[in-house]
This record gives sequence, C-alpha cells and structure tokens, in this order.
Amino acid sequence: MKLPIAIPFLPMEAKLVAKMPTGEEWQYEPKWDGFRCLAFNSGEEIELQSKAGQPLTRYFPEIVEALDALTAKQFVLDGELIVPVEGRLSFDALLQRIHPAASRVARLSKETPARFILFDFLVDADGESLLSQPLAERRGKLEKFAAKYLRKSKTIELSTATRDIAVAKHWLSGLRGQLDGVVCKQVHEPYRSGERAMLKVKNLRSADCVVGGFRYASAKKVVGSLLLGLYDREGRLNHVGFTSSIPLAERDKLTKKLEKLVEPPGFTGAAPGGPSRWSTERSAEWQPLRPSLVVEVQYDHFTGARFRHGTKLLRWRPDKDPKQCTLKQVAFESSIALTELIES
Repeated sequence: MKLPIAIPFLPMEAKLVAKMPTGEEWQYEPKWDGFRCLAFNSGEEIELQSKAGQPLTRYFPEIVEALDALTAKQFVLDGELIVPVEGRLSFDALLQRIHPAASRVARLSKETPARFILFDFLVDADGESLLSQPLAERRGKLEKFAAKYLRKSKTIELSTATRDIAVAKHWLSGLRGQLDGVVCKQVHEPYRSGERAMLKVKNLRSADCVVGGFRYASAKKVVGSLLLGLYDREGRLNHVGFTSSIPLAERDKLTKKLEKLVEPPGFTGAAPGGPSRWSTERSAEWQPLRPSLVVEVQYDHFTGARFRHGTKLLRWRPDKDPKQCTLKQVAFESSIALTELIES
C-alpha cells in the first residue's frame, strides 16, 4: 500500500511572536515540550520521522507498537513525542532515548515510556491526503479518528484545542515551565509543509545569575560568552548555562574587566563540561571568575538543572548580591495538569 506523501516530509512549523493573535479564524493549542514527530503507516510498516526529516523509529519502539495495534491500517499523523515523569514532562528523559544502543532504548522504553500527542492529520485511514483541506476540517477528522481508534490507547492521545483566547491565555499563565507555550493556527489554512505558517507564543522568563566564568571568542581574544551560575541549598554555585548576546561594542572593555576577576574555582558545584563534538578545543576552555558579577538573563526553558538554550542578556545587576541568585528562581510549578490538555 502506497501513501500519497513520501518520507522525508517536512512538517509545518511556527514562527515566534510576542502575543497571541485574536479573531474567530484562530485556533489555539498547547505547545508541547518534546520531539515533533510525523508517524507514517503504509499498511506494511510504521515509520517515525523528526521535524528535520530524520528517522526516529528505532528510538521509540513502544510508540511503533501502539500505532501498529490500531485497527486503522494506514494514516499519517502529526504530533509530539513526550515523556512524562511523575506527572511532569521530562525533556532530559526524552533526550536519553536518542542512544545508539538498542538494549538501552528497549530498557528506557519500559522505564520511561513515551507518549504520542496528536494535533494534525495528514493522511486519513482511507489513504486520502488531507494536506489541501483547511485546519478546521483536518481537526474534525482527527477527532473522529481519535474517537474511533484511540479509545483504549494510553500511549497515543489527542491534544486539546480551543477557539477561546481566554482559555489559551490561561494555559500560558498556568504552564509555569511545564509546557513550551501556545501554538496559534488559522482554521481556514491548508497544511503548508516546510513553511512557518503557524505562530507560537512562549512564556519567556528572566533570572538573575552569577557570572562564574567566561569563554573567549574563537576568532579574537575577547569575551565570547558568559558562563552562568545559580546557588543550590548547600551554597554551591552550579553552572546552569551561558549567554553570548553581548554587544560587540562592549566586548573589549568587558574582557579587560573580566580578566581582572579571574580566580579559581569559579563554580563550586556543577562545572562547565569539556570539549564536545560541536566545540573546538579552544571553545571548550573557560576562565573561572570570582563570584561578584550578576546579570539578568531571559530564558524560555529550564530543565535538567540548566537553561535549555542560550539565554539573552538583559542587563547587569550591580545592585544584586550574588548569594541571592539561587535555583529557587527557576523552580516553577504548573497550575494545569497534563490531563487537562489531553482529550480522552
């Protein structure tokens, strides 16, 4: 059986905006904090594909098994792979799944099983392409698909959606680090493969951090990035990430200031790691600093005891005592249960 769309197939993506659009033409959905995934069932085999078009099938055998158990024998689904741990999403547990050892993948699939949360329908159970149909029709057909085929599944579930912006704002204010934000889609739009045809709003936050060290830029001996630290309950300064958004005009002067503060150990808890496959020997080197400088940074997510991505430098905080820069700042609790965001 041949599907009307072929692998690799690039999913529709979203561009970041500052606030949610309003109007009757908009549908709002939770932005799940996981791996984007397209699931293909040709009737002969199940294949999972990442956002970048890479195969994910071998890393999530429990998802393949659950999809294969559905009585629908052909379809293409768009959704997100997530791993809940003790009621909260764990991106670190999800990252552990991308591992070359089949034995480890098999073990983790049982210890921390993933779930596949659906939010779009590309090919239906009759083998018909839905790409040209508006979102409103695709969503309606996805809901019928879920009602018919997913009733007994605890692994594959339907993500909630709303046209009520008040509900979407409630999600955004109540997520508190649990999810990644809200996705906004126009209900009359077809599925635009590979295009940023959706909008996303993130719950960006800020934290005051100690500058525990710095790295030189690779091309010139000026500061390239600041290494950020937060104190734990035991009073240890732990490396939690970096910021490299330092204005070019300020780097020479800042480098001289930092070099006067070089003093081991810099971090007394978790320290920056060594070279990786993405870094050169020089970029992995870092200079420890006396813990006296504080910066405020903006970030979108904190998980696994560090900022997920590089942060944005907002301002220096000479008024802030470094000891006030604790991990409590990034300890958020969600007021919304995951079960509220999944339609059973």
